[in-house]
Amino acid sequence: MGLNILVIGSGGREHTIAQKLYQSPKVDSVFCAKGNAGMKKDGIQLVDIAEDDHVSLIEFAKEQKIDWTFVGPEIPLLNGIVDDFTAEGLLIFGPTKAAALIEGSKDFAKELMNRYNIPTAEHQTFSDFERAKAYVLEKGASIVIKADGLAAGKGVVVAETTAEAIEALEDMLKENKFGQSGAKVVVEEFLEGEEFSLLAFVRDQEVYPMVIAQDHKRAYDGDLGPNTGGMGAYAPVPQIPRSLIEKAVSTIVRPAALGMIEEGKPFTGILYTGLIATSAGPKVIEFNARFGDPETQVVLQRLNSDLAQIIDDLLHGKTPEIEWKQTGYSLGVVVAAKGYPGEYQKDHTVPAAFDASDEHIYYAGVKETSGQLLSNGGRVYLVEASRDTLKEAQEAVYERLEKMDTTGLFYRKDIGFKAIDSI
Repeated sequence: MGLNILVIGSGGREHTIAQKLYQSPKVDSVFCAKGNAGMKKDGIQLVDIAEDDHVSLIEFAKEQKIDWTFVGPEIPLLNGIVDDFTAEGLLIFGPTKAAALIEGSKDFAKELMNRYNIPTAEHQTFSDFERAKAYVLEKGASIVIKADGLAAGKGVVVAETTAEAIEALEDMLKENKFGQSGAKVVVEEFLEGEEFSLLAFVRDQEVYPMVIAQDHKRAYDGDLGPNTGGMGAYAPVPQIPRSLIEKAVSTIVRPAALGMIEEGKPFTGILYTGLIATSAGPKVIEFNARFGDPETQVVLQRLNSDLAQIIDDLLHGKTPEIEWKQTGYSLGVVVAAKGYPGEYQKDHTVPAAFDASDEHIYYAGVKETSGQLLSNGGRVYLVEASRDTLKEAQEAVYERLEKMDTTGLFYRKDIGFKAIDSI
């Protein structure tokens, strides 16, 4: 008998994870709660249970004899889904509620970094508007304002002027734009350098780094427009040297895992470290307690090993064998609804999956009506291609997108260009 696996979540990240798990010869079935209609084409079975309904999810896992569950998004982790499953004797991969705080509170993450000498931007935390404003005026721009809690990737303002910074503080501390998430803010120095994402499989003190990726957060070409959840990514990142990645693992990721144990919040799951390569070495921008989106869609393309076997080994106290592709590149471009990350339209036609192609489509904000996929969210789908060179991967994605009907949708035309220019 093969494994029965449940994946929690419904976006492009979960589509990629579920597809990769289902490709394993060890796996019989993959369920996804709630999943999205686009996943069905890959044989993933949808479960109509909300990710915050822990009781029903536990009931489902018991009824279906689920071997283990993989948690995609951050909200269920911070709601304690791992603690709840574990209390019922069910195996689940992800950090506990206490450990997920590394993402759930930027203030907690900064305190962790301070205590364990993990390099990050100079910063202070405020809940009082006047004090925060005085700090901004003292430090000057450029400066970064971050809501302390979760804000779906939109609670960060990189202010080019002090006026812009003060407006962000007013939004968060006075106007409650992000509710409780913005009742406290972290104000930090703006760091110059190339950003990259370093994800790792973590089990307490054990850290197994993945191939690095670079995400594109701004909505429009040239890194302009508002911050989004991510508009595209590629992996690996040729302009970041191997030595810098190794330094990031030894001075940041491993100390963070050990620090969490010291804090009595041991971390098991996917630890995402958002980094910047500064002239003084790698520094932390943020930690997340799960896979990134859209990084997952390109990073997992680089994995030669069986993802289900890796997770199974980690859950059963075994040492996983993890092998990454040594050549080639993967690049993905997000197609979003016009207006995203603000108010956006829905119900635009979404293309079906490609037949026997080297490119992949990963669905996110889609629904099915009369057998037709329609857009139903901000980020609708991602198109990914893997090729020998980054330029070839990029060309393959954009050639594919040009042939598709993207009425009512938009995408960036420059994902990966910075890297190609630097090679």
